[in-house]
Amino acid sequence: MQIIFGVFFHFIGGFASGSFYIPYKKVKGWAWESYWIVGGIFSWFIVPPVAAYLTIPGFADIISHTSGSVLFWTYVMGLLWGIGGLTYGLGVRYLGVSLGSTIILGLCSVFGALIPSVYYDFVPKEGKDTFSMLLHTPWGQMVLLGVLLCVAGIVICGKAGMMKEKELSADKTIAQENKDYRFGLGILVAVVSGVLSACFNFGIEAGKSMADTANQIWQAAHPGQGNFLFSNNVTYIIILWGGLTTNFIWCMILNARNKTFGNYTDKKTPLLKNYLFAALAGTTWFLQFFFYGMGESKMGNGASSWILHMAFIILIANMWGLVLKEWKGVSKKAFATVIAGIAVIILSVLVVGYGNSIK
Repeated sequence: MQIIFGVFFHFIGGFASGSFYIPYKKVKGWAWESYWIVGGIFSWFIVPPVAAYLTIPGFADIISHTSGSVLFWTYVMGLLWGIGGLTYGLGVRYLGVSLGSTIILGLCSVFGALIPSVYYDFVPKEGKDTFSMLLHTPWGQMVLLGVLLCVAGIVICGKAGMMKEKELSADKTIAQENKDYRFGLGILVAVVSGVLSACFNFGIEAGKSMADTANQIWQAAHPGQGNFLFSNNVTYIIILWGGLTTNFIWCMILNARNKTFGNYTDKKTPLLKNYLFAALAGTTWFLQFFFYGMGESKMGNGASSWILHMAFIILIANMWGLVLKEWKGVSKKAFATVIAGIAVIILSVLVVGYGNSIK
């Protein structure tokens, strides 16, 4: 039952992350940098402390009593992850919700799942999965097989993206409808984003002592009731403020360069709706990690938890891509290729889930 609940929570988190970009499409008359940072202020600055306040009594005391080195490295991982999050938005812009999310999050899932386990081979810590454990245990080998399947799914979806670009360039009408689609630039941005986005998982590891403290306090007050579902909410504050720093600086640079500071007060645009949709997008984005923390408390923070979360996001993002008709006008062969890629990624989720269950 613990694993079933864990998978369920990861699915809800994946749905939130795979859906968060949809409200941004309702923003009218604003430049990308304007609505991105407004949503980011909610997802990285406002909502995390509110969530911690509602779930962890005395969360500020936990942070204040945490060593400076832990806070520093957690914040630095947030800074690096912030670059990944920033380029995620650009990747989705240039590749579309389905293809952009698939490539970025697929890479993120692989790096985020494997690098911590390699680290714990050199710096062992009780309760943490090492890469050696993955290599030499039946359950670990199943998890690694799931990772390889996820990589295969990414490659297949990438092939579909190349086919789509070729077909769009041959049809000027369809190309105009997809005027932001740029596969070459998009794939470069996606690789950078996928690698650096994995730093969020590293940030969770760096700030684990804060979550452990929250868990110990809760367990002392609730003996015999398992792990605290919301322990990671205190760690998210530091990680996400690091991410906010990166994104805020870059968006302000773009506002200045593109002379788009006027977006925030432009009465020619539906200001109230724009702020509401950006706030909705930002809040929805945060919910992915709110539920990730709940899933992690049930399954543990190994390769399984991270790749399940990422793969669910990929699945939901691709479903939105189909609903939004991002593959309209492409050949049946290209469409079948992206569907095959999605199917392989779904299979990777099942394999990783099975590996975790036999652990």
